Amino acid sequence: MGSPAVATALVSASLLVLGAAPGGGQPPLPARMADTGGGTQLITAVAAKASATSGTVTWWELGNGRWVKAGSAAARFGANGLVEGASRKQGTHTTPAGLYELPYAFGIKAAPSGTTYTYRPVRERSWWCQDKDSRVYNRWSEPRAKDCRAAESEHLIAYEKQYAYAMVIGFNYAKPVRGRGAGIFLHVNGSGATAGCVSVSADAMRRILKWADPGQQPHIAIGTTGGRTAITRY
Repeated sequence: MGSPAVATALVSASLLVLGAAPGGGQPPLPARMADTGGGTQLITAVAAKASATSGTVTWWELGNGRWVKAGSAAARFGANGLVEGASRKQGTHTTPAGLYELPYAFGIKAAPSGTTYTYRPVRERSWWCQDKDSRVYNRWSEPRAKDCRAAESEHLIAYEKQYAYAMVIGFNYAKPVRGRGAGIFLHVNGSGATAGCVSVSADAMRRILKWADPGQQPHIAIGTTGGRTAITRY
């Protein structure tokens, strides 16, 4: 059996690897998660419970082996709360819990000064196809594809407030499963809970866009503080 000094050193080293706070405090949230996407930037969107429609968005940076909070803001979620992303159904007004990539940003307004993320301007002919029968399901379509029904899609420019600034959340994006859901974004607050997106204030979106560095491979993790959709599972 090793000496007490050696054991203490090993415990201390383990805490440093986990990103524990100095003095033995609880490690920051990213250090307690099963996965953070492999990059050095992470956005967490956390609600107190699955039925909640509000919570907190925090953005983090990894440096010298430790996750450090870079900013936070109040957030809104789907009108019917959060559900496991893998079992979500389209049209349920639920926000999908899970860990996702952030493919690109977009907006009706110009990108905030200092933005380095790919930023696509919204134009009059910009649509997000949510038509399950379309070949461009869960994709930006400009102009709207002939097989994508307008009634089953979002005319992006019509959401002047919400899509002033936004980031695509890669839920059901890489290989879309028809009927699971389309058009899940991180965007500016509307008048209340969302249809399934995560929303924050316009100021917070500007701060996030100026902070996000594509070279650091930022991801977003969405979940609750505990239970089946606990963010630490992702």
